[in-house]
Amino acid sequence: MITPVLPTYARAPIAFDRGEGPFVFSTEGEQFLDFGAGVAVNSLGHAHPDLVRALTDQAGKLWHTSNLYKIPGQEKLAERLTQLTFADTVFFNNSGAEAMECAIKMARKHHAALGHPERFRLITFEGAFHGRTLATIAAGGQEKYLEGFGPKTDGFDQVPLGDLKAVKAAITPATAGILIEPIQGEGGIRAAEASFLRDLRKLCDEHGLLLVLDEIQCGVGRTGKLFAHEWAGIKPDIMAIAKAIGGGFPLGACLATEAAAAGMVAGTHGSTFGGNPLAMAVGNAVLDVVTANDFLDHVLEISKILRQRMARIVDENGDIFEELRGEGLMLGLKCKVPNTDVVNALFDQKLLAIGAGENVVRFLPPLTITADHIDAALQKIEAACATLREKQEKGAA
Repeated sequence: MITPVLPTYARAPIAFDRGEGPFVFSTEGEQFLDFGAGVAVNSLGHAHPDLVRALTDQAGKLWHTSNLYKIPGQEKLAERLTQLTFADTVFFNNSGAEAMECAIKMARKHHAALGHPERFRLITFEGAFHGRTLATIAAGGQEKYLEGFGPKTDGFDQVPLGDLKAVKAAITPATAGILIEPIQGEGGIRAAEASFLRDLRKLCDEHGLLLVLDEIQCGVGRTGKLFAHEWAGIKPDIMAIAKAIGGGFPLGACLATEAAAAGMVAGTHGSTFGGNPLAMAVGNAVLDVVTANDFLDHVLEISKILRQRMARIVDENGDIFEELRGEGLMLGLKCKVPNTDVVNALFDQKLLAIGAGENVVRFLPPLTITADHIDAALQKIEAACATLREKQEKGAA
């Protein structure tokens, strides 16, 4: 018999009813150290006072008017994002998948507005994950997400990540642009080399293509810069963001240059709830914190500590782990045992982490963690490794 909540998730047998900083507390009163952060969403931890204040203040004033009218919070947040990035304009929505849908539509509309509607295809990369809509699962190209949903939405050509020769071979007169995550999250914390991103930018310039970035998981400070592509010294034409920009409140955005947004005029795109006053209040509060003078410096310093400690974990537990991946506070351990076993063993130690492709366990802690939190997490990882090793030895006996 089907459950009242559609059973599309393999949920852990636990519910949480409150959080504080990097900790969450179950309905039974158990305390967990949250190094998953709601899949990189709770960028400032749980119940951050600035976010709570912004949301409650706005909730007492106005929740929703729709985009039929001006929303001052949108204008404020859009202006701030354009000042901080490559972008000239921003469209607000509710999620990463919606931000990607806007980015895909914008890339196609750009060329159509210039008289080339035949240029609608995007080159994407194996292992990518861009969302769960029909277009974004086609862009990701992973069979497990495509199976059973009819013909794959046309317009996406996949090549191996990092293979510049394959990218060049995939460019045709129908190509509109190149879509890439600077760091693949669901795909197993696979980072694109800075030189590869620079080569893609050059290719786009040479062929009149748009460079579209998906920074839904790796953006808004997670790598120690506001956006991950900044490490490569490039600028995209279009970029989708979500997750961390809302700090836990549903918020996504599509950022673009004026040239890339050509054709996106009144009536070409919309969202009922996108950019509502509640989301804008929280988004502006998140940006206040993340752009404070020393915040990203803290992320850089604390991520170096976490990376060093994680590298030692790999060295000392070579029977469990084989590789450390990622940048900043977006790290992954490639496992030699099933990553589900590792996630479960960490859960037993009251540490939350998340599985990913290529048998990887992801660690996406709040950007506000301290060295003490890292020490506590590493003790839990060591204890989990000991438990896994003990089970292996019992199984071999």
